[in-house]
Formats: sequence, structure tokens, C-alpha cells
Amino acid sequence: MAASVALFRPVVTLVSHPALSNQRVVAPQTRRCKIPIFRASVSAQPFVAAPDDLVASMLSKVKGTDRGVSLTKDEHKEVASVASQLAGYCVDEPVKCPLIFGDWDVVYCSVPTSPGGGYRSAIGRLVFKTNEMVQVVEAPDIVRNKVSFSAFGFLDGEVSLKGKLKVLDDKWIQVIFEPPQLKVGPLGFQYGGESEVKLQITYIDEKIRLGLGSRGSLFVFLRRG
Repeated sequence: MAASVALFRPVVTLVSHPALSNQRVVAPQTRRCKIPIFRASVSAQPFVAAPDDLVASMLSKVKGTDRGVSLTKDEHKEVASVASQLAGYCVDEPVKCPLIFGDWDVVYCSVPTSPGGGYRSAIGRLVFKTNEMVQVVEAPDIVRNKVSFSAFGFLDGEVSLKGKLKVLDDKWIQVIFEPPQLKVGPLGFQYGGESEVKLQITYIDEKIRLGLGSRGSLFVFLRRG
């Protein structure tokens, strides 16, 4: 399910002009969202990715922080500042960009309990150590969230949700999730009821995706693989 992307090479245009004969004009380099393996109702849009140093800065600020848990208030502000800069490079209609499809690691959230719920609360983290937090977006409209953990340091388990994605506008999506599935050791069962989230896609490229929840939570996703 990992998304494949294609980069368009610079277009070289020969210009016929008395003063510019024998010169070539190179058009600016653009990149297009393109995933040929999916047949979703989305459009391939040209976009200019953010400078590599901005993306690298974002990843360096969230790396090794337990998805933002260990950051101070000021460090969260620094992450938000970089996210704001990256948003300036977002495509006009990110919900139509096929780069949203694929497998993503959740590497940061400004509110620890937003992904994972009670398993990521202060008390929950004492019992459950998060091993992986993954979101898979499948064409055309399926979202799968999975949190894998170790309980008490020796009992492995996971919580998974499957949801239906609905586009609300050019940047906002809504996902309605079925009741979660809990698996602990050999045991598995369903619990709770349906849930829903709304998320604004504020930046996306081949490597990272940023989202802003309806309650203000900032998410950073890193493409797997």
C-alpha cells in the first residue's frame, strides 16, 4: 500500500528571439502528485515541495520524543512554528493529492491522548508502552489506525480501528470509525462504539504529512518504507 511518487524533470523550452538565439530557457522545476497504482477519484496537482531543511527541522524536533510526550511547552511551540512555515507550501487542494495514500507512522501529536486515547494518557503510559502508532490510508476512502503496545512490559497487544473517509472541502476530511478492536496476547474482542474525527491537511509531500484536528491538535506523519 505504500505510495509511489513520480518527479517530473525540468522542461527545456527553446525560445526563438533575435537577441536570445542559441540560448535555452529552463522552466522552473515542478513536482506532481502521481500514484499510478491507485485508481481513486483524485487529481494530480503540480506542487512545489518545502525546502528540505524545513522538513528536516520538523523531523529533528519530534524524533525521540515519544511522539511529543517528552517535549516542553516551548519545544511544542517550536514544532508549531515549523508546521506553520510548512503550511505555506501546501498544495491548494491537498485532499485530492494521491500522496495521502500509503502507510504512515504517527511521529508527533501536540496532545498525547489524541492518538491512542486512554492508552496514551499519563496513567495509561505507565501500563502500556507504545511500540508503534500507524495510520494506513487506502484508496479510495479507507483509513486504518493501529496502536501496538506492551502491557506491563511483557504482554503484547494492539488496538485497531477501521474508518470511512469523507472529503468535507479542499483541505478538511472526516473519518467515521467502526468500534475499535482490542487484541491482547491470544485474546481479541471489539468494544465501545463508533467514533469520528475531522482533520485538516496542512502540508503533504513524498515524506511527511501534517494535519490539524478540529480541536487544534497538530499531527505529524512520516511515510513508512
